[in-house]
Amino acid sequence: MLVVEDDVTIAASIAARLRAEGFSVDVAHDGPAAVEADTASEPDLVVLDVMIPGFDGLEVCRRIQGRRPVPVLMLTARADETDLLVGLGVGADDYLTKPFSMRVLTARVHALLRRVDRSASVAGTRIVLGDLEIDVDQRRVARAGVAAQLTPIEFDLLVHFARRPRAVAPRARRGW
Repeated sequence: MLVVEDDVTIAASIAARLRAEGFSVDVAHDGPAAVEADTASEPDLVVLDVMIPGFDGLEVCRRIQGRRPVPVLMLTARADETDLLVGLGVGADDYLTKPFSMRVLTARVHALLRRVDRSASVAGTRIVLGDLEIDVDQRRVARAGVAAQLTPIEFDLLVHFARRPRAVAPRARRGW
């Protein structure tokens, strides 16, 4: 994970909290360092302040997203709707205004990562098991040619188990 924040105290607090949650965290304090750190470590998620020196967080987001897709949680002191729309428009996935609760920040980080994991786990291909056909890309299921209506969670679970036939999944296992 990459935290980009010019305020050293805030950056250290965010990094410490995320490390306490079990994440590996790199920190950058300006735009050029952020782009360089993203290129070097390719983090799973970027927590990005909008107002940073060098070039702003919006430009950092543009450059990072132009190179590869990565979830971005933008932080800002600006609560204006226009700022939010611009941030989301350049590729941010979520937006949090300062001051914020560390609990809310970590909850949003976990939510973004769950979304990424969920979409990665169902990406690509078609699965056929007997008369059961699963089109993962279209999120469609048919049994003996008859379409089945599933909730998103039911679909994700079906794909998970279909990709691992006859595998045992202990109750305590997490991270479907």
